[in-house]
Amino acid sequence: MKHLGKLLITAVVVFVGPLSLGTALAATQDQQTESTSKTKPAGRGYPPYPDQDPNGDQDSTAPLQPDTRPLTGVQNPTLGSPELRHSYWVPGFEYSNIATSTALNQSTASGWNSTSFVAGEVSLLQTWSHSQLSVNYSGGGYFSTDTSQGNGYFHVFGLVQTFEWKRWQLMLLDDSFYLPEAAFGFGVGIDISVPGVGSGLSGGLPGTQNNYQPNQSIFTSLGTRYSNSFTTQAVYALSPRASIDVAGSYGILRFLKAGNIDSNDTIFNVGYNYALSSRDTIGVLYRFTAFRYPGNQEALNDHVVQAAYSHKITGRLAVQLFGGPEISTSRALVGSSVSGSGGATLTYASGSNNLSLIYTHRLSEGSGVQFGSSTDQVQTELDRELSRHWKGNLSFGYARNGSLGNSGVSQNSGTFNSYYIGGGLSRALGRDSKFSLAYATLIQTSNHAVCAAGTCSTSFTQHQIAAGFNWHTRPFVLR
Repeated sequence: MKHLGKLLITAVVVFVGPLSLGTALAATQDQQTESTSKTKPAGRGYPPYPDQDPNGDQDSTAPLQPDTRPLTGVQNPTLGSPELRHSYWVPGFEYSNIATSTALNQSTASGWNSTSFVAGEVSLLQTWSHSQLSVNYSGGGYFSTDTSQGNGYFHVFGLVQTFEWKRWQLMLLDDSFYLPEAAFGFGVGIDISVPGVGSGLSGGLPGTQNNYQPNQSIFTSLGTRYSNSFTTQAVYALSPRASIDVAGSYGILRFLKAGNIDSNDTIFNVGYNYALSSRDTIGVLYRFTAFRYPGNQEALNDHVVQAAYSHKITGRLAVQLFGGPEISTSRALVGSSVSGSGGATLTYASGSNNLSLIYTHRLSEGSGVQFGSSTDQVQTELDRELSRHWKGNLSFGYARNGSLGNSGVSQNSGTFNSYYIGGGLSRALGRDSKFSLAYATLIQTSNHAVCAAGTCSTSFTQHQIAAGFNWHTRPFVLR
């Protein structure tokens, strides 16, 4: 309880600090401008909750504004965003229970265990004349019958602060996780891994591209861990068709159990975008990433040059494609390595169906198991409205992490294949709550015995059955 109190105090500081900063900056900006325009920034953040009027009537038929995120920027594309008529905040509550068939270590006796997650949630959206602040937070405790996991607490936090001047856009973005297991595949089919009131912040895709998030796609990095990624991005419009964007990011991944590998990443990105039409854009980008491992002399530097293309139809389709050479160097290896890198994202909506997909091929920090990995990762999700009250979803994820052959890590120098597949059903219980059921299978294989955090196994399969309940108030209008 003593540690829980300290972490909750820290969470309050993290929440209130950026909120106060955003409020102060926006207030100063509004005092300085003489414009009476009330245009809201569109498509640059992720609204935490569908806009509602003070009487609680949701306007689901409001037309979407186009997504104006730069093609070569740090965020995934969206289908657009509704015009926001109000600033508001929404508190909520969530209870989830996940029953698992076996622990990750196959040498232990198999048997079902149960873990309950109890969380408070809050989402806030504050708009000014030329800026917008979005904050989403979920956090609480978990209680497990699995003695190897025990009891603890978890936190999921996201913040986006945007500013807009004539030709300039500035964005501050922060994502934080404190979880008892890998974020990849956590809470498949339910909303426990989504910060805030769980309204589908970005159509099934994470708000920030995988390139700017600490990778956690190897399941055998055991135990509680925390990660944080803070990004700043500036965009300047050279003309109505052309723009440049510059971004910097710093991320950390830390484990509480010995035997895992902590890491830091520092990223610099610059890109050029040119709109061929209202729907098609091309671009080129350069990205430098420095991976460092506290307490170890290993260091990786990565240089990427990519060509990019996007096609967007507001409310229907958003596609992005990236590809180009990648050059990496390592202190533990002689010379450098040249390979290819790339990625694709797809968001599609048709009637009652919503499909999202993201794929990346890149160098990553190693997911806490390796000193660097050549990583292929794909995640896809299909959501469908089955009736007025029922919704269904299907999810699939696959990650392949191959070692770079670094010296000193021979026991973890193989190839890891991690899969998850699952689906769920949810039913609305009135306007402000819902009940969810989900099933998922997590599978990992490797080409030799894997040793991480004191356990060894060549492969494992884990079945999960989850149930969840979400409740939130109606939005409290701020302005």
